[in-house]
Amino acid sequence: MTSEVWLPFDPADLDGRPEGLTYRFWDGEQDFPADPADCAFYVVPYMKSSEISVRPMAEMTSVRVVQTLSAGIDHVQPGLGLLPTGVQLCNARGVHDASTAELTLTLILSSLRGIPEFVRGQEREEWRSGFRPALADKSVLIVGYGSVGAAIEDRLAPFEVARVARVARSARETERGPVHPITALPELLPDADVVVLITPLTEQTRGLAGADFLSRMKDGALLVNVARGGVVDTKALLAELETGRIRAALDVTDPEPLPKGHPLWHAPGVLISPHVGGPTSAFFPRAERLLVDQFHRFVNREPMRNVVLTTGA
Repeated sequence: MTSEVWLPFDPADLDGRPEGLTYRFWDGEQDFPADPADCAFYVVPYMKSSEISVRPMAEMTSVRVVQTLSAGIDHVQPGLGLLPTGVQLCNARGVHDASTAELTLTLILSSLRGIPEFVRGQEREEWRSGFRPALADKSVLIVGYGSVGAAIEDRLAPFEVARVARVARSARETERGPVHPITALPELLPDADVVVLITPLTEQTRGLAGADFLSRMKDGALLVNVARGGVVDTKALLAELETGRIRAALDVTDPEPLPKGHPLWHAPGVLISPHVGGPTSAFFPRAERLLVDQFHRFVNREPMRNVVLTTGA
C-alpha cells in the first residue's frame, strides 16, 4: 500500500509527524517530486491557482485523501472528476478563523473610521479631522455563518454592536441566537449597517450579492467581502458604489488579482486588500496542527477531519 504524502512545506517543519509515511515537498513551483501515481495523501499548495492545484490530480491514481489548506475548495473542484472513486476531500476548517476574523474587523473599523483617508492625508501632510461612524450601536449581518463567521462574531462582541444577525444555507440555533436560512436575506438586509460575506463560493452563492441584494442594503451601509470575489457581482457593485449610496471593503475581488486600470481600484467608498485574510503568522501553527493530526489519523486508519465530500459517492 502506497504511503507517500505530498505537502507544500518542508516536512522537517512539521513536529510530531508520524513515522511510516514518505513525505515529498511540492508547492507547485517545482517539477513533481516523484511519480504522482505513488501519492496517497495530497496536501494542495496554498494560495496557488486552480491550474497548479489540479495539475497532478489526473495522475494520482493511488491517492486516498486530498487536503486543502483553505476553507474553500473551489480551486480543486475542476480536478475532482479526475480522481479515483472513494477519495476523501478535506478542507482546512478552523485554520483561518483567527486571521480572517481579524482582517474582517480591520476592514470594518478602517472603513467606518476613515483610515484610508487619514493615510492619504498623512502622505499630503493634511490634518483631516471630523466625525466618523463608529462600529458601536451598528447592526451587523454575517452571511455564511460557519466557523469563521462565529469567530467574527466573537470579535464583534466587545465593540458594543446593536445586534448581530446570522445567515447560513439552512436555519439552526446557536448559543448566541438563531441562524437564519439564506432565503431570509431579503428581510434582513434592509436592517444591516454592515454586511459581512464569508460564504463558500458555490453555484448557489456565485453572484449572490447582485443587483437585487445590493439594492436592499440600507443607505450608507458597508459591504465587507472576505469570502470569494465571485460571491459579489462586480458590475452591480460598481453601479451602487458610483452613486455613493453604499460602501465596500473587499479582501477578494472578481477578477482576482484585480488588474491595473480596473474601475474598482478608484470606485468611491471602497477599500481593497489583496486577499490577505488567511496568510498571517497565525496560519502555519494552525495548519501544522491540522496536518499532523490528519497524518496520524491516516496512518492509524481513523476517520479524517473536515471531510467535505468523497469522490464517486
